[in-house]
Amino acid sequence: MPSVVTMILAGGQGTRLFPLTKDRSKPAVPIAGKFRLIDIPISNCIHSNYRKIYIITQFAAESLHRHISTTYRFSIFSKDFITILAAQQTMESKEWYQGTADAVRQNLRFIDSYRDDDLVLILSGDHLYRMDYSEFVRYHLDNEADISIAVIPISRDRASQFGIMKIKDNCQIETFHEKPKEAHVLDELAVPPEVFRQQNIDPGEKTHLASMGIYVFKKKVLRELLEATNFSDFGKEVIPTSLKKYRVFAFFFDGYWEDIGTIKSFFQAQIELTDIKPRFNFYDEDRPIFSHPRFLPGAKVIDASISKSILCDGSIIDPSVIQDSIIGIRSRVGKGSKLSRVIMMGADYFETEKQLEENKKLGRPNIGIGENCVIEQVIIDKNARIGNNVKIEVKDRPQTASGKDFVIADGIVVIPKGATIPDGSVIPPR
Repeated sequence: MPSVVTMILAGGQGTRLFPLTKDRSKPAVPIAGKFRLIDIPISNCIHSNYRKIYIITQFAAESLHRHISTTYRFSIFSKDFITILAAQQTMESKEWYQGTADAVRQNLRFIDSYRDDDLVLILSGDHLYRMDYSEFVRYHLDNEADISIAVIPISRDRASQFGIMKIKDNCQIETFHEKPKEAHVLDELAVPPEVFRQQNIDPGEKTHLASMGIYVFKKKVLRELLEATNFSDFGKEVIPTSLKKYRVFAFFFDGYWEDIGTIKSFFQAQIELTDIKPRFNFYDEDRPIFSHPRFLPGAKVIDASISKSILCDGSIIDPSVIQDSIIGIRSRVGKGSKLSRVIMMGADYFETEKQLEENKKLGRPNIGIGENCVIEQVIIDKNARIGNNVKIEVKDRPQTASGKDFVIADGIVVIPKGATIPDGSVIPPR
């Protein structure tokens, strides 16, 4: 069996997730109250028994580096590793990574010790899904493929957001278009329902095959494609070019997968976690999602009405009403407050009695949510301070807007990390 080395692309800036990505890279964004997006592909790798992992970083990476270095440590008696490959100037290249393919190209020297027929598994560091990569690799080997791409069936209205392909009867890819928008191209790329049924997938409203940005390459093929060109992106350039010379196959995946690329998709994916049977299940004891171990007390509820919500370690809830919300680690919710569809990312530390006294002298709210607040459809980033009697409501809210300490995107209010919302504030201002 060939060896498998994994490269996780975690250098993305995530501009569409601003302001959550103002001070951190997209893979470092907190999710589900106590995890980071990067924990998803790393956990999938560990469960698939692929534990030779390089993580390629670039933008605002300090938070990500700290999380990885303090969370993932394999035994010194094994050859397993997780190594961070930060963007750097070398004698060969003094440029920042120009795209996904260029990021891998600039780090090819780290896989020189692997044989030509060994495999390189390339993953994105910012998707929410659970996959056994060993099944993907087995499929690649069974088809004697040079390249395999994980694909997911989607509806036509989403096709312009992804790399879309057309396949032969044996699932070999014959055509690939990155984010096609022309109607006639979308018509040509439509997949007959029979193709989905052959894969035991109910077609429903699914009409196209989208790339998940997950690839398996023969090491030799990857090197040939990257060293012979200056291509910067896998979807736009490398994959379409490879179809002319190499055997490229589609691996069907029909589980939950979400490319959390916008505030709207990020918000919706998290709120869905509060469902009775969420589409993505963090409560899987056989394949848990790993993250930084914290030595925190359990959540404390003084008195509250809580429904369909997740309370994380160290949170303290005074008498309040909380619905369809995620309350992150070390969060505080004050007396009389009402929260609906709120994502609180929590805090990096508990404020001491001395700090609380200092807040009072300065007229500054404590970290968390104060008393008698009404907060609806809001993302509250870490260490934010929301005073008493604050109202952030959906009524008359614009789709986009920004202020001193808030951003509205897709009708969702985002309170940035470390922001302060004074007592009595109303967002959006009236």
